Amino acid sequence: MSDLIAPPPPAPPAPMNGATASSKGSKRVELIGGPPAGAAAIEARDACAWFGDHLVLEGVDLHMRAGEVTALIGPSGCGKSTFLRLLNRMHELIPGAALDGKILLDGEDIYEVGRRAQQVRMRVGMVFQKPNPFPAMSIRENVLSGLKLARIKCHDKDGLVEQSLQRASLWKEVRDRLDRPGGALSGGQQQRLCIARSLAVQPNVLLMDEPCSALDPTSTGRVEETIAELRGDVTVVIVTHNMQQAQRVSDHCAFFLAEENQPGGVVEKGPTKQMFTNPADARTLNYVQGRFG
Repeated sequence: MSDLIAPPPPAPPAPMNGATASSKGSKRVELIGGPPAGAAAIEARDACAWFGDHLVLEGVDLHMRAGEVTALIGPSGCGKSTFLRLLNRMHELIPGAALDGKILLDGEDIYEVGRRAQQVRMRVGMVFQKPNPFPAMSIRENVLSGLKLARIKCHDKDGLVEQSLQRASLWKEVRDRLDRPGGALSGGQQQRLCIARSLAVQPNVLLMDEPCSALDPTSTGRVEETIAELRGDVTVVIVTHNMQQAQRVSDHCAFFLAEENQPGGVVEKGPTKQMFTNPADARTLNYVQGRFG
């Protein structure tokens, strides 16, 4: 009997619109003039922040590891969002704001004399509490808007749009209406569009300031899926008041607290499991168990 030769496996289908596949492990769409590829560690050393003469944050030392998710938890008014804005130089945009200490991105001081803030924000993206897509722009234009602002070139814009929307868990919902206004999407979709817009410039770090606070449970779940998908590729720092969410999405936590008439600061930091089951400070345990805040 002659030997049977198995036929070769069928070729995979070509990506839509000439796009490069965007799942983990596949080739990333190449940008020209963008930030260096890959997740980056970001570290605060003795970080302090003022609004006018009011010290709101003091002495924060926190290392956020490359490719991991760090959750910032604590009551309102303890400096979490202010700290987040220190990490990509948005704090300095507030009139009367001042800061001290160092913020290091892969060991380099982002406030070093001569370093442009725009270069920092290209590497350290941010998603805000309230979705803020450009309402007059199409979904596609929203995703690509950061490239234009940062003067980054891409020879495969269709591929980049698909890749970014895939990573934000939005592609399947909008792929047939990319030319429709971004402002016509639901609130949860708008927030994921903002995530896609941030991811399009391929940042090393993504900051998220309570990204799910205004979303329904389904949309919240999809944002959390996006965070899980980004782990390893992007360093994520998220402010959240949802303790269950912090446990679900983060590798490490930092507990911020401001005592009465005192500036905010970090009480305790560590692996998420330890912070929620066996913290070193009684105040941390009381907070994560809902006894205050």
